[in-house]
Amino acid sequence: QVQLVESGGGLVQAGGSLRLSCAASGRTFSSYVMGWFRQAPGKEREFVVAGIWSGRWTRYADSVKGRFTISRDNAKNTVYLQMNSLKPEDTAVYYCAAALVTYYSESSSASTYNYWGQGTQVTVSS
Repeated sequence: QVQLVESGGGLVQAGGSLRLSCAASGRTFSSYVMGWFRQAPGKEREFVVAGIWSGRWTRYADSVKGRFTISRDNAKNTVYLQMNSLKPEDTAVYYCAAALVTYYSESSSASTYNYWGQGTQVTVSS
C-alpha cells in the first residue's frame, strides 16, 4: 500500500524559509513522478512543482520558480520541497503526490497523480 506522509509545515514570516518532506513507502518509486501541489482556502488545488524520481527532469510553476526547489533522498525514499523567500500568497496546505505514469506535459495536472499525502499547512505572515 502506497503511503505518502508530509511534514515540515508551519508558520514563518515573509522572506523566510521552510523545508517540506514527503516520506514515501509501499512501492519502488524510481519510475514515479513526484509532485507538490497546494491549496489555499476557497481556491482550487494548484500545481507547485513536479519531478521524475530519477531526476531527469523537473517542472516548476512560474509563481515559485527561483524560490522553491524539489530534491530527493533515495536512501530515505523521501522527497523534499525547499521553499525560500516565502510570501504571504504561498500560504496554503501543501500536498505531496505520486504518479506511476505521466509525462512532463501532464505533470502539472492533479488528475495525473495516483497517490496523495494528507497535506501540511504552511502559513506565511506579512
